Amino acid sequence: VQLQAFGGGLVQAGGSLRLSCAASGRTFSSYRMGWFRQAPGKEREFVGAIRWSIGSTYYADSVKGRFTISRDNAKNTVYLQMNSLKPEDTAVYYCAAGYPGTYYSDVDYDYWGQGTEVTVSS
Repeated sequence: VQLQAFGGGLVQAGGSLRLSCAASGRTFSSYRMGWFRQAPGKEREFVGAIRWSIGSTYYADSVKGRFTISRDNAKNTVYLQMNSLKPEDTAVYYCAAGYPGTYYSDVDYDYWGQGTEVTVSS
């Protein structure tokens, strides 16, 4: 099982980025796919998640209205569209897959990607 996250980079405040998470090695149709982030010196935190089968999405309050998660079944890929980025969004972003459990707790995710770094300059 492999999750590959990519698409990070440097962007100015107010800009946008789209992260991708390509999944392989098994069928994730019954899983939820989550995005987490970890800023320097801080604990990893939940960003958002999607239930692969029905497309329901969940977001942390800090990103609600700015970030959108979607999935492409044919490509086995989950996306995190990030708009109106702020300097406080700077972090390494990780995608993860889990079943069952909560959508917001990282301990409920079984598979993790390697992380992609996002830097938002002010």
